[in-house]
Amino acid sequence: MASKVIQQFPPLELENRPTVSTAACGFYLHLKVATLKIYSFKGTGPLRPIRIGNRLHWRTEDIRRLLAGSTI
Repeated sequence: MASKVIQQFPPLELENRPTVSTAACGFYLHLKVATLKIYSFKGTGPLRPIRIGNRLHWRTEDIRRLLAGSTI
């Protein structure tokens, strides 16, 4: 039987890293990882990721601004 790994992320107010992983971004924005990857691939969506190696990272400050209702 496969067990599902549950990731836990700190509240966004306590996040002190300049960027977060795609999984963390999805958690904070209530979006699926696949949706964020499509945003990156198509260049659409409210946020633009940055690439670190072969991984996507999302600016923590951009996530905060988006959730506050301001434009990025």
